[in-house]
Amino acid sequence: MPRDRRHDILFEPISIGPKTLKNRFFQVPQCTGAGNSRPGASAMHREVKAEGGWAALCTESCMIDPETDQPVATVSTLYDQDDVTNHRHMTDSVHKWGALAGVELCHAGGLANALSTRGVSPSAHQFATPWIPQAHTYEAEDSDFIRTIALYAEAARRAIDAGFDILYIHGTHGALPVQMLSPFHNRRTDRWGGSFENRARFWIAVLEAVRTVADGQCAVANRFSIDQLSGSAGVEVKEDGLRFVEHVTKLGLVDLWDINISSLQEWGEDAAPSRFQKSNHQMPWTSEVRSIAKVPVVGVGRFTDPDEMVRVIQTGQLDIIGCARPSIADPWLPRKVDEGRLDDIAECIGCNQCIARFEYGVTIVCTQNPTALEEYRRGWHPEKFAPRTDDDLVLVVGAGPAGLECARVLARRGYLTHLVEADLTMGGHLRDVVKLPGLAEWGRVVSLRETQLRRMPNVKIMMGTGAATTDDLIGYGADRIVLATGAHWVGDGTGSMGPDPIPGVDSSLPEFVTPHQFFSGKEIGERAVVLDSDGYFMAVSLAEKLADSGRQVTLVTPFDRVAPYTDLTLEGANLRRMMREKNIGFRVANWLERAEISGAIQLSVFDLYRDGSMRSKSPVAGSIPRAASTDVSLIECDSVLLCTGRRSNDALYRSLQARNAEWADAGLKGVYRAGDCLAPRYIADVVFDGHRMGREICSPDPQRPRAIIREQRIWSQHV
Repeated sequence: MPRDRRHDILFEPISIGPKTLKNRFFQVPQCTGAGNSRPGASAMHREVKAEGGWAALCTESCMIDPETDQPVATVSTLYDQDDVTNHRHMTDSVHKWGALAGVELCHAGGLANALSTRGVSPSAHQFATPWIPQAHTYEAEDSDFIRTIALYAEAARRAIDAGFDILYIHGTHGALPVQMLSPFHNRRTDRWGGSFENRARFWIAVLEAVRTVADGQCAVANRFSIDQLSGSAGVEVKEDGLRFVEHVTKLGLVDLWDINISSLQEWGEDAAPSRFQKSNHQMPWTSEVRSIAKVPVVGVGRFTDPDEMVRVIQTGQLDIIGCARPSIADPWLPRKVDEGRLDDIAECIGCNQCIARFEYGVTIVCTQNPTALEEYRRGWHPEKFAPRTDDDLVLVVGAGPAGLECARVLARRGYLTHLVEADLTMGGHLRDVVKLPGLAEWGRVVSLRETQLRRMPNVKIMMGTGAATTDDLIGYGADRIVLATGAHWVGDGTGSMGPDPIPGVDSSLPEFVTPHQFFSGKEIGERAVVLDSDGYFMAVSLAEKLADSGRQVTLVTPFDRVAPYTDLTLEGANLRRMMREKNIGFRVANWLERAEISGAIQLSVFDLYRDGSMRSKSPVAGSIPRAASTDVSLIECDSVLLCTGRRSNDALYRSLQARNAEWADAGLKGVYRAGDCLAPRYIADVVFDGHRMGREICSPDPQRPRAIIREQRIWSQHV
């Protein structure tokens, strides 16, 4: 169908220096976790977006020299001709679709660790890198600044050789230029520090050097944290932020401003999770830039709604819609807007699983888009599916995230697909998750897939059927069955702390409550303890929900900090602030030894490190090899919430397997498990699993993933 005319403004071309964007959709610098070691993955990830209508695709942070090496985070590099060759693959790939390619040139300064190259980075002062003990920079001399400026120029020349159209200077997330501008981090008294003009000197010199190299061939972009949200301990929009924009504008050094907010250590204030910030949350800090800059301004805000994008343009907030996470969630977002397919847009849910995988040092994933970073190694395309190879009827049991995605992919391939769900509504455990504080947007995972499935003519949906039985499934007449029956929270305390139940813990008793029982309305007492050996969102969210209802709450976890996985999703810092605000108590590196009920509940909690530090001289059968301690502390409460672990709902699968001798007579070729039914995992991974099953249902063994393409460096010796 044709594009809605109210969205026409989003498709107007816009000039940035010597280059022209074909529309206003701009993928700002975004990490993939592939770096330069996997050029196929990087190029194909960007190319699919270019095909999907994005006007420009930028690399992630691209290090300009080995002295600013960042091996803990897999980013990009532009050190030498090999890097040029790898980047050329990406630029050629996006140019095929009429898109521009941008590179974000970065020197990390005080954030560099150089653990791989074993160099030492210069900076304004000798900094101790905040994330890694004993990683220091050294205080730059005048010659170091001159040399570093030259490094930017050399990297810019290599970028032009690689075919880039936009040369970005990385001045956000605490990179060296913004460190130098910050009066908190730059306290020098020479020509590189002190006054505003001196603190801006380094950044201005870098821009001048890169602009000279660009020489009208490329656009020069400046990415700037206009406010580091740290008050006087960083750049502030009303102080040096807008002043710097005005200063650079008068000098005419940039063709594009990319404006955001972030602190040196908490970049989650930029890539904010939906739990804490909604779309366009940066607007109060960034909206004044366009009135000062004489060139186009791009900014981000996890934009997913084209109507909101139009408002952002029409109100003069931005000229160009910048996206990172929304472009991962839906690589074809611009094309879908252009074609009037708004219901098909996979809107980012702000869960930050993409960032979590990057922080782990591996390629990114996406809850909404299971093809992210699978474009090259698996040959997956978000909008293209191999047609079915047979006339099989596939029955998918369970309409949770995995089942919905599996059914969607099967139907897109042309299979006659039946989806059966015991309950009256779709979503599986996500029906409960979206009731937790701040997590309503996660419901987009369900709504997108339900909308698509309900309009597909080859899909039959059966809701509210009750639990399927083995006889039901064998006699159904399906050729293949995919079981996506999910998982359940255990009620005996088992989980990552071990396979043995905790004495006294039993969710059949009124005092002990699993998350499912909580959402089903099981009564909670005034004093509640939340046990968390899961480590992600459930326990801390339930603790918040209980605190909001006026209960006294204590969270006990074996991890060294509360909800450690949320540090990777950039939620951790604000979640802990929330806990202090709401008086939620916590005990870390502690676990429950036993529970006793005598009126109230008595919990015997022990410190994980209570035993002696020195190992004994020789082994003794049945004893640990160190001085054992039996020390415990007591917590008295009325209710215990059990977020200790989940277990697959696989009884139906095992029952079907036990009767596989009957399959042939029933015309049943195979029964497979998908999602949590196979193993409890993150939502992004169960959606991926359902997607993979849908793509590979006709492989020799659909339960086992097909081989992937591995990108490897072949041994060679440089002479």
